[in-house]
Amino acid sequence: MGLRTRTKVIIGISTGVVVIGAAAAIAGPAIYADTVNGQAAAAPSLSPSAAGSLAASDADGTWTTRGSSFAGYRVHEVLQGNDVNVVGRTKDVTGTAEVDGGSLAKATVTIKVGTIATPEAARDAYFRDTALQTDKYPTATFTLTKPVDVAKALAGTTQDVTLTGTMDLHGTTKPVTADAQVAVGTGRTVQVVGSVPITFADYGVTAPSLGFVTVDGKGSVEFSLDLQK
Repeated sequence: MGLRTRTKVIIGISTGVVVIGAAAAIAGPAIYADTVNGQAAAAPSLSPSAAGSLAASDADGTWTTRGSSFAGYRVHEVLQGNDVNVVGRTKDVTGTAEVDGGSLAKATVTIKVGTIATPEAARDAYFRDTALQTDKYPTATFTLTKPVDVAKALAGTTQDVTLTGTMDLHGTTKPVTADAQVAVGTGRTVQVVGSVPITFADYGVTAPSLGFVTVDGKGSVEFSLDLQK
């Protein structure tokens, strides 16, 4: 890493994390951690209305994401000994899924990572400009590489599945697996929720550590996809 790049990283970390540190100093680390944890969205879950079923002939074909779909990240931080869970979300998600004979044969989901937001604007600026360099790498894409049987879900039973594929993030593509749930919803829709564990270093992303705040080197990409033919 050259001097100019190192300087950019240091400035980016300082801009985001020092503002967070100042807020924590004013409110107190424990109070600040409680506030952030209280703002963190829950992990994606299936809608209570996801209890329908589809005939095989109705399920076969290409499904696309609806506007109610969302994705984002969850990461753990330690701020002066206090655990903080940070969650970012965006609805800028597009995807397609191809179902054939009760099997999810193909799927691709793309997230516009530059629009992922948390309640802390300074953190978001660091995430966009320095950590993920979204000006160069504006999207993250999951691509399914192994078909998965979803027949139970289509028949009306909530189904736990493992989605095997690749994640293209920050200009790097790595194999990943996602633990997910699939269910049929009302109005002939299908919902898929889950998360993909991510190790930042695998994608050339360094988590900041400045003494008073340390970000874990691992996190997860979370998603809730509402699909319709």
